[in-house]
Amino acid sequence: MATVTATLSLPEDLAIRYARLVKSTGRAKTFYTTEALAAEIDRLEYEYGLLKKVEDYRAGRLETATLDELEENLGLAN
Repeated sequence: MATVTATLSLPEDLAIRYARLVKSTGRAKTFYTTEALAAEIDRLEYEYGLLKKVEDYRAGRLETATLDELEENLGLAN
């Protein structure tokens, strides 16, 4: 897998925790930061995707349908 270099500034307490983990396990800090980033990307993409949809809805850029239109399109209308 190709990699790129990134510079990351961490709060001191978090950096200390990573250093402690690295020392106790013998793994590289890069391993743990990559693991943490990979574990969170799905959640972040989902959450910010939802926020974008809300923003688009509020700005009138999102196509919407009424409940009656939805029921009719799904064949659920009386």
